[in-house]
Amino acid sequence: MKVKIAKTAGFCMGVRRALELVLAKSLKESGPIYTYGPLIHNRQVVELLEKKGIKSIGSIDELDEVKEGVVVIRAHGIPPDEKEKILKKGLRILDATCPKVAKVQGIIRYYTGKGYAAIIVGDPGHAEVKGLVGHSQGPVFVIQCKDDVKKLPDLDKVILVAQTTQNRVKYGEIAEEVKKRFPSVKVFNTICDATTQRQEEVRKLARETDCVVVVGGYHSGNTKRLVQVAKEEGAKVFHVETEKELNKEELSKMNIIGVTAGASTPNWIIKKVVSEIENIKKTSFLKELFRFLIMSNIAVSLGASSLSYAYLVLSGLKEDILYPVLSFLYVYAMHVLNLFLDKGASAYNDPQRAEFLKKRRRLLLITSISSVIVGVFLAYLVGIGAFLFITGLCILGLLYSMPIFPEFIQKKYGYKRIKDIPGSRSLSEAVGWFSVISVFPILGNENFSLRIGLASAVVFMLGYARSLMFDILQIQGDLIVGTETLPITIGERKTLFIIKSLLLSTFFTLLLCGIFKIFPSFSYLMFITIFVFWICLILYEKKIISVGYGLEILMEINFMLTGLFAVIWKNLT
Repeated sequence: MKVKIAKTAGFCMGVRRALELVLAKSLKESGPIYTYGPLIHNRQVVELLEKKGIKSIGSIDELDEVKEGVVVIRAHGIPPDEKEKILKKGLRILDATCPKVAKVQGIIRYYTGKGYAAIIVGDPGHAEVKGLVGHSQGPVFVIQCKDDVKKLPDLDKVILVAQTTQNRVKYGEIAEEVKKRFPSVKVFNTICDATTQRQEEVRKLARETDCVVVVGGYHSGNTKRLVQVAKEEGAKVFHVETEKELNKEELSKMNIIGVTAGASTPNWIIKKVVSEIENIKKTSFLKELFRFLIMSNIAVSLGASSLSYAYLVLSGLKEDILYPVLSFLYVYAMHVLNLFLDKGASAYNDPQRAEFLKKRRRLLLITSISSVIVGVFLAYLVGIGAFLFITGLCILGLLYSMPIFPEFIQKKYGYKRIKDIPGSRSLSEAVGWFSVISVFPILGNENFSLRIGLASAVVFMLGYARSLMFDILQIQGDLIVGTETLPITIGERKTLFIIKSLLLSTFFTLLLCGIFKIFPSFSYLMFITIFVFWICLILYEKKIISVGYGLEILMEINFMLTGLFAVIWKNLT
């Protein structure tokens, strides 16, 4: 069985922005937070927000009992008069209206203010349409089909807009009818590009697969339209909210299954559905192997071990196998143990990994603790200094997720653990990699040189860039559990800029050190590492590859290849 996942599946920009704004606000706001109506049309997300104390208010009247707090305007937007009533009650507003919706509101407000009548193609009862109607300063009419055009009164100046999640083909047909009735009409293409892309992609999926599974709320307008579009293409369609509703008996008869999701469907639900579908029939051995390597943290440990050997070649230090082995043991132990100490976000970022940890808890604990013991013993064989260094590094790694700050710091800053400090996770992980890969081999080396220092800088920059990339991939889960990573603190775009800056700095360090003979010619081979990393960034930004094991294994294999190139280069020179 093959599963094809739509690149556009899941949160659209407006929904993602709204959820991130609310969750980010909840990290800093001590008072109550209310959403004016369900934040998004997804029951699971609404229930999750309620567990975090973020309640949904259905109408202005329900706000009479609210004395203080923040009211969130959801992505659909609201009429101006309702916004004014909220402010008059003395409540603060967090406006999470989707920018695409706000643009349509502006068009209606501007042209109706100049004497135009507005015709909106959309669902009359939908929250977005109600908000659009409220922004009109003159006559406004809501229609749903071509036949409704005949029912409109005679109008002089007319504009035509659409609810942002409407079907583009249907809107085009209605627009033609409106032009016949009102030849001077100004037609605006206000359907969101993301909506169009999703509908085009589901058409393609419908043609290329045996069936299409659409994941999303039963009350979500854009999700229902995806179902409709797939059916129009003649596809067999299954609409589910969660993996529990999958018809496994029917799906087991399919060879190629397409999966898409509405704009209000979070990543963790899509991942659960895909995982459940893949488990109906046995997947390929290679795919299962990659998945095991990722979920068990063996892949990331092999990547660290490989980078360790590449560092030894680059720095000119003794190429002792002990150092890559220690890097593997340390990274494996710290990643596994910290997942058990702080497992909250994994349930959302990667439900399958959370289930893997749960099922193999005993084995993973035994192997991770054994890794610590073996690593400390190997360091002891090197010397007392190495023993103390590795022991201290392991203790610091474990302290990351444990409450260590005194009460006065907890009260003043709200920090109980190192992980509570904004942006600390990626930096702590990078420092851990840097310490075990580059600092440990330097211990006892009396001939510290510029070459060693620059090679260490390369390790830190690559390790930090990798950690930041994985922080970006885990934004949704981290927001939900309240982990303030750097992408959450400064934003995804700025974090991507930092990653690119680190990669460019690494590239020029390798280039210049190669030209001036500070590094051996192996430094040029490491350009491949930079190039593949950059490709991963492009794949993520362009949504060419979905966030999941494919992108993760590509990142980790990249580091493994770096070590392999070092071995090949060393044997050839």
